[in-house]
Amino acid sequence: MKSPIAHRKQTASFTLVKLLAIAPLWLMLATVNTSAYGQTSNPSPGDWTQFLRDNMQRWNPYETVLGVNNVETLGLKWRFDTGDPSTEQLSSPAVVSGVVYVGSNDNNVYALNANTGAKLWSFATGGPVSTSPAVVNGVVYVGSGSNLSGIVWALNAVTGAKLWSFVTGGNVSFSSPAVVNGVVYIGIGSNLGAEVFALSATSGTLLWSSNTGGEVLSSPAVANGVVYVNSDDGNMYALNATNGTRLWSSPVGGSVLDNICSPAVANGVVYIGAFGPGPSISGAIYALNASTGARLWSFNAASGPFMSCAPAVANGVVYLGSDGHVLYALNASTGAQLWSFLAGGGLDSSPAVANGVVYIQASGNPSIDGKNLYALNAGTGAELWSFPLNNFALSSPVVVNGMVYFESGSVLAFGLGNADLFLRIEPTPTTVHQGDLLTFAFPVWNLGPGVAEGEVLSNLQVPAGTTFDYVRISGTPGLGTCTHPPYGGTGQIICHEGDGMAPNTTWTVRLTVKVTAPAGTTITESAATMSDTFDPNMANNTATVSLKVQ
Repeated sequence: MKSPIAHRKQTASFTLVKLLAIAPLWLMLATVNTSAYGQTSNPSPGDWTQFLRDNMQRWNPYETVLGVNNVETLGLKWRFDTGDPSTEQLSSPAVVSGVVYVGSNDNNVYALNANTGAKLWSFATGGPVSTSPAVVNGVVYVGSGSNLSGIVWALNAVTGAKLWSFVTGGNVSFSSPAVVNGVVYIGIGSNLGAEVFALSATSGTLLWSSNTGGEVLSSPAVANGVVYVNSDDGNMYALNATNGTRLWSSPVGGSVLDNICSPAVANGVVYIGAFGPGPSISGAIYALNASTGARLWSFNAASGPFMSCAPAVANGVVYLGSDGHVLYALNASTGAQLWSFLAGGGLDSSPAVANGVVYIQASGNPSIDGKNLYALNAGTGAELWSFPLNNFALSSPVVVNGMVYFESGSVLAFGLGNADLFLRIEPTPTTVHQGDLLTFAFPVWNLGPGVAEGEVLSNLQVPAGTTFDYVRISGTPGLGTCTHPPYGGTGQIICHEGDGMAPNTTWTVRLTVKVTAPAGTTITESAATMSDTFDPNMANNTATVSLKVQ
């Protein structure tokens, strides 16, 4: 992610007076050159620059906006649809200097405005991007492709222009790059062998490679001059970050075939989840001495294996979810279980911790598991908030500056600005007679400030004294669909808006019925609206109108 800055040479003929005179301009030019090659503003300590974050713990200790007392009011702020919204996504976002960087299975890397979701640029990699970008010093580092076509890319963070690429000759579908001290570390797996590569962040030159006994599908964690990787030969490896020399290896349980769990490092301890020990349906969490690889403790999880995740470590607690739908919170020093949470699906993504809240995504069959993104109390495991997702995903959430970012086919951003739906029934004719066609219009406004996702018009009936004729939808680009009785019938009508409603937009359903009641009959129609997005003002979500047949 870092790129060299071209420095202007000053000649000896410059006098001190001339140097002082041009210094402000020279400094300004240097600043312009830097921002053109990298970010337009300095990264915040609270940014989430890479998969394991800078502290290699998936914990953002700088988050102060979202917390236990207000996370329940999270609402969807924006959504960006990639070119492949239906397939499972593994790339987790990086958020740096107000920009969200994320890969997609549509063979692109995207840069999006973190506040609005507007696309700033995209870069076509020629292969699926399942790894999570790392953004350092104005450069985006990401892996793409699979089998023998794996490539590591370095892109200008502002423009998306290619700076360099490195062909790995192996699989980089899962291992996300870690960038530390000017070096890009990434795991590789192929039929030709399994390796960890160290590349120059500036040029992409191979500095060293180190073989393990199996594919390295996990993302490296780098701390105190050591690279830690999990290999599917059943071992955790510690490598010298300067030259790749193996410092130690340590077994981490039973069969770990296709285990792509990544380690986290905190306070001299390496934490990792894996298959086994014992039957393949079990799992274990291990704590290893970071200097020697000696096992400090292990925790057996009968709920299922830990397959494609990295632990989050915060405030002396290790958080990790299992494929058996259970999120565990363990004492980081002893491995003692503090609490567990049963989710609606397999927890194959990695948790994120920020300001007393744990965020994690549950995947699975939508008709069975619900596929929710959860926010839990980090101290108790109590559920504080959840959001239903439409696509299977292994992407992991990140939390930056009061926003939660996540990819589930679409890139989603949640914040404290909520949607406020407002429903009314448009004025109907002042007179209506038996045999007339009567149309009720139900406009729904989103008063903002957030996007209303999954908007539904319900509690709508073919009113007594009429029969169904037809229904139409207009308004937002998503339009939608309605379930309704057959022509001439009676019964319930439910309409689903087909896309997110942006603030200050309107979605309208028009129901036409035929009046069958005689003169003197009062016809009453009512409806209600709701969405998946938190709506703090439900008082304006219902409406009723009545009129008398003449």
